[in-house]
Amino acid sequence: MDPASRMMAGELQFASQGADKVALTVSEGEANGIAFQFVAELAQEVSAGHVELPAFPDVAMRVRKVLADENVGAEQIARIVGSEAGLAARVLALANSAALNRSGKPISELRSAISRIGHNNVRTAAVSFAISQLRRAGELRPIIKELEALWKEATMVAALSHAIGSRCQGVNSDEAMLGGLMHNVGKIYILARAHKHPALFADVKAMGSIMRSWHSNIGKAIIENWGFAEQIADAVGEHENIDRRGVLPDVTDVLTVAAIMAAFFGQEADLELNMQGVRAFTRLGLDNEKCAHIMRDCVDEIAALRTALGD
Repeated sequence: MDPASRMMAGELQFASQGADKVALTVSEGEANGIAFQFVAELAQEVSAGHVELPAFPDVAMRVRKVLADENVGAEQIARIVGSEAGLAARVLALANSAALNRSGKPISELRSAISRIGHNNVRTAAVSFAISQLRRAGELRPIIKELEALWKEATMVAALSHAIGSRCQGVNSDEAMLGGLMHNVGKIYILARAHKHPALFADVKAMGSIMRSWHSNIGKAIIENWGFAEQIADAVGEHENIDRRGVLPDVTDVLTVAAIMAAFFGQEADLELNMQGVRAFTRLGLDNEKCAHIMRDCVDEIAALRTALGD
């Protein structure tokens, strides 16, 4: 089922359950009407392929387009990246981070940085820069607090995804970090739309329900629109499905595990109970001891990546 069909199916489900979910802080009829109208708008946007975040910088889209050619050279990429100082700084920061530069030898030349970190990490830097610009957009100033919280969550999951992926066989850790950075982009999109509906935005329970029901499908649709790899879009769309079946570990498994671990970072003792029944941990070969090791002993690596991503 394509994203638009899933959205429309979800719209009907949400509408039929709306009275139980959202009619708590406003009248039943008003809550149902507001929620239904908002979800219908989301479904229409996805169906029409108009899923774009506001104020997304042109340079990020140009980076995406040039990287669609896997044979493109570092010099050509560097010309585009170098046209925006903020993006160039982010690429250099990633290339010099403890996680990606084990030698510790500083890199100051952009082309060398791009050659070192590879295409996926240039994509990650572009997304990081683009969302940093989005957070500063004047039209989104009323929700800056919420956007900042989502960004901190994104950088934590991204850094954890890289740490997990680099320690598990069969997973591309760079793809995992990119997926982690975008795992909650659907929430950003919902917030960007919802603040234009003050009555709905003020209803915490209604917003929570819509976020839970829609953010993964919307995030997947956004990433498909941006032209990222299918496995990244699938990971964002499926990472909350803890019963997902599979044989080989993949990026989706890493995102599932990273999102759970992020919720218990610094509370390692509470993680074990929340691992039970989550198939992704088993496929990645992670038990509580290994997870605790990543959370405790990779603190500097995770912090360095978060800083490089602009947290």
